[in-house]
Amino acid sequence: MLRDRDPFDTVLDVSVIIPTLNAARHLPATLAACRGVREAIVVDGGSADESVAIGRKLGARIVTSGSGRGLQLRAGAAAATGEWLLFLHADTFLSDDWLNATGKFIANPANRSRAATFRFALDDASPAARRLERRVAWRVRHLGLAYGDQGLLIHRELYGSLEGFRAWPLMEDVDLVRRIGRRRLTVLDSVARTSAERWRRDGWQRRSARNVFCLTLYFLGVSPQWIARLYDR
Repeated sequence: MLRDRDPFDTVLDVSVIIPTLNAARHLPATLAACRGVREAIVVDGGSADESVAIGRKLGARIVTSGSGRGLQLRAGAAAATGEWLLFLHADTFLSDDWLNATGKFIANPANRSRAATFRFALDDASPAARRLERRVAWRVRHLGLAYGDQGLLIHRELYGSLEGFRAWPLMEDVDLVRRIGRRRLTVLDSVARTSAERWRRDGWQRRSARNVFCLTLYFLGVSPQWIARLYDR
């Protein structure tokens, strides 16, 4: 089971919620880091691969929902039993020190009215990856815009007061962190390392430009459903 660790380890009252859609390639490594918590929940949106079987084999609770990350995240939060919720992409792997950083954050009662994210990193050694990481760090530091691939840790009461993720296919992460606000968002001293496969496949500049274009459309008030259609082309 995912909670199995050294018997002297502390189990954090955290539900890790992972939306999946054909995520079998990365899910084992993502789940492997999710130990020492109350539960890990895989919310599957209709995978045609082994995502559900892998999640079940590795001890995660399985929840099924319609496809769309916002809808899946909402379903996972509704099923969660932990006091704290950690939303995590299926291709994002937390570093070994994440439990320590998370434990310190949730131990402070004042942080029940705050949220936290991890430092963004990519599993790629290229200079392009380092440049992207620096741009993301700047964006989070100055604009408070942490995307879902950095993870999001939030107390369930704060999550509920904000009415949670909207059932959007895209931009659901930007929407929620904007409602949290930059002043209430902490960056933990721990890394969430995301697969760079999409950037390598699409091209570093092209992928980054498309992400900026979609974000611009969102701020201009374009429907997330329309943005998702453009994003998937």
